[in-house]
Amino acid sequence: MGLFEARTETGGGGKATRELDHAGERLNIAFGAERLGFLGLKAPIATLVTLVVLVVLAVVGITRLTVDDSLSELFRSETPEFKQFEKESKLFPSNEYDVLVVIDGKDLLGRKQIGALRQLATDLQLVDGDNGLISIFSARQPAPHGGLPEPVFPEELPEGAAFDALVTKLRDNDLIKGKLLAEDGTLTLIVMSLDPQATRGGRLATVVADIRKTLAEDLEGTGLRGQLSGVPIMQLQIRQAVERDRVDYNAVGFALGCLVAILFFRRLSFLVIATAPPLLAIVLALGAVGWLDIKLNMFLNVMTPLIMVISFSDSMQLTFAARDRLIKGDDRASAFRFAIWTVGPACVLTHATGALSFLALRFSDSDMIRAFGLAGVIAMIIALLTVLTVLPALGMLLAPTGDRVASLGSTDTGVNALRAFCDWIADRMTRRPGLVSICALIVLGILSLAYFDLQPRYRLADQAPDREHAIDAINRIDAKLAGANPVDVMITLPPGGDLYSPESLAVLEKVHRTVETQAGLGNVWSMQTLRDWLKNKLGVTDTAEMKSYVDVLPKFLVQRFIAADGRTELVAGRIPDKDASELLPIVDKLDHSLDAVRAEHPGYGIAVTGLAVIAARNSAGMIRKLGGGLTAEFAVVAIFIGLAFRSAPVTLVTIVTGVFPVVAAGALLWAIGAGMQFASVIALTISFGLGLSATIHFLNRLWREVGKDPDPAVGVRRATVLVGPALILTSVVLVCGLAATAFSNLPMLKTFGWLSAFAMFAALVADLTILRPMMTVFLRWEAKLRGPRRLEGTR
Repeated sequence: MGLFEARTETGGGGKATRELDHAGERLNIAFGAERLGFLGLKAPIATLVTLVVLVVLAVVGITRLTVDDSLSELFRSETPEFKQFEKESKLFPSNEYDVLVVIDGKDLLGRKQIGALRQLATDLQLVDGDNGLISIFSARQPAPHGGLPEPVFPEELPEGAAFDALVTKLRDNDLIKGKLLAEDGTLTLIVMSLDPQATRGGRLATVVADIRKTLAEDLEGTGLRGQLSGVPIMQLQIRQAVERDRVDYNAVGFALGCLVAILFFRRLSFLVIATAPPLLAIVLALGAVGWLDIKLNMFLNVMTPLIMVISFSDSMQLTFAARDRLIKGDDRASAFRFAIWTVGPACVLTHATGALSFLALRFSDSDMIRAFGLAGVIAMIIALLTVLTVLPALGMLLAPTGDRVASLGSTDTGVNALRAFCDWIADRMTRRPGLVSICALIVLGILSLAYFDLQPRYRLADQAPDREHAIDAINRIDAKLAGANPVDVMITLPPGGDLYSPESLAVLEKVHRTVETQAGLGNVWSMQTLRDWLKNKLGVTDTAEMKSYVDVLPKFLVQRFIAADGRTELVAGRIPDKDASELLPIVDKLDHSLDAVRAEHPGYGIAVTGLAVIAARNSAGMIRKLGGGLTAEFAVVAIFIGLAFRSAPVTLVTIVTGVFPVVAAGALLWAIGAGMQFASVIALTISFGLGLSATIHFLNRLWREVGKDPDPAVGVRRATVLVGPALILTSVVLVCGLAATAFSNLPMLKTFGWLSAFAMFAALVADLTILRPMMTVFLRWEAKLRGPRRLEGTR
């Protein structure tokens, strides 16, 4: 412990001045950008007044924030597949506005239950915002004396054997069997189409609340269970989860930061100095996002905890450095000037690497992920400016001096314990640095094999809250009615074409039969469904007569399959929610099967589309591209840090220590069979940049210690003792803050949280056990080759 004791017992303002002067002659890894901190140091009052004005503007910007709850936004891009999907959504918008009312029970088809269901179907049509409804009561049967088909259910429900015959007739009805009523008669589906205006703004929550109330009242005492799902329900739940998580996890991150700061600083003034800048950085960043009209989404929800942790890390380093000088007798100006000169450059570089990590996301095909990347870059810049300027300003006004702080030196139990631990681990890691480095490289190689074997994974259900009834309802539809996710075939007529021409009807029939017979798809609907029913039940084959039946159908029902322009029609199928890797072969086989129809009728556009289709086609490619971008980021960020330190060895060491937490987290995903998901690859991309914060702060301090002793290991130990406590504390806050998001209702955010927390823990392990020995090896090689001096560029 001799080194530890020597470093903590020295003191005096004169030493700070000499070390500060010496620091100015050394390598500046931030090219002077840390000098921004002198603004707050020289004009603290003016800085804080300016801050108040900016905070007011930021609060106004926060009020402008809106939530992007679209399920398709993740795949929004300029690709032909998404353009086709957009066209379908405009022509056939029903899927976006359908509320799926799922009702099940073993006595579903009992007389009492049927009566309650019919009352429910009636009452739902009275809910404000309803635009039409399809249920088992929409079923029709041939009229006994000809004319238009009549309802299957008479106005007065029969009893006894007559009711049993009615149930049998219902279960055999081709229009609803396997589509709205499960084959075993225990589950039924009501499709409630909402007016588009009812889904906008805060009105959707009111409409859904009315539907839930009606559902509960009408099914009370029937023994039936009713749940809601569909795009509007999921959108509402996503919106509520994003808004709730934004508050909850910011509060958790801030509370953890305050707890750590007060435990180790033991002065309220230091607590304010260390924690106020990160909190203000969050407010200013969110305000900027609001003013730029960037919508909040499940990824942007994690941006604020990321700002908190990286800003808190740098804030803690600056506060620790200034606090040490204040304990040793420096005045406020000298102490915080010392902190800016010695720690400021590392703060600039950590935020720069964080910004580079976010910048890598700008190369994604997804508009949502690109928006996350842009917001992240802006947030990193704002956070850096806030920490560098606000912290010195607060320090000049609030930092304790003299006897109020000098007494902390003899009673600094927590910090001294951490310094002792850092000295102990640095001593062990530098005793045999070559052996430790070789072992680290072997472990890295083994973990990399698992990481590069990860396969893309994606399910649509991953975007919706998993603790809500919507996902449970979807699972029951998947099990009983062949699925709820749409796989559609859009047929576009040639110029001058007629929907009811013989060729158009032939194309419709061929496409419908192809979709109907495709393995994995079910619940197929189109105008061909009506044609088949008219032919089989009424013997109607005349086109003009069929058209007359179409004309009397409700408009909302017709426009589910025939576009308003009369030139496009839809064959709608459903598929269970599966991983994209399982969906893609089904989609590709269907598309290939339709090639024969395209060849026979070249004037007709026949496109396979739908949300499940673009998810299957685009997700794997997008995840692989993000993974490739992460691999490129390894090299770019390492070279960037190496150039900042003007050192090739630093580039190599940065790659090893930066890659370790990424491949360790990837190996964990491989071990549990999770695969690489959107949330996973984004978590690893961001974690790589944030995890290098400890590396940068250590190297920055090491550059100031190398050369004070002939043995580089001594400089490594000194640097570890000086920056180690703050690095460990901030890593704990980082891990806990990110781990808190693992309790989110959003599966993507949950995955992001626990995986990022694991990666941050692995980064701390790599920093303490890999970075130290490898730098010792490189510095000793340098000393043998060039003599006992610092690495190239530090003279």
